Amino acid sequence: MKTITPERAAELVKAGATLIDIRENNEYAHENIPGARHHALSQIGPTSVLRAGDTVLIYHCKSGGRTTMNAGRLADAAGNCDVYVMGGGIEAWKCAGFATSARPARESGADNRQSGLLERLTSIFRG
Repeated sequence: MKTITPERAAELVKAGATLIDIRENNEYAHENIPGARHHALSQIGPTSVLRAGDTVLIYHCKSGGRTTMNAGRLADAAGNCDVYVMGGGIEAWKCAGFATSARPARESGADNRQSGLLERLTSIFRG
């Protein structure tokens, strides 16, 4: 699978490619690239990401590590599509100046639970 820049990914998406976010549900809920299709890596199986009309798929995660480590599995799930990894993930997308849809931590249920747990643990240790 070839690694491409966020700029190249944006060009391909504009031409009809599909951007696929493989991060887990809580990560996607917190921040995502508008228009990206979400398929959590933990749920991806053979051809599970394919939809009618898909010809070019671009996978991304937070920083590129998960997509690179799972390149073979992701390529298999893409069937006969042309497949790319967006190098640097959503972090590189933002650094390139492209927009994301971000929610404050309190709006995401998972983040809210983590924050609540952190607050409780902090209060316990502060006594």
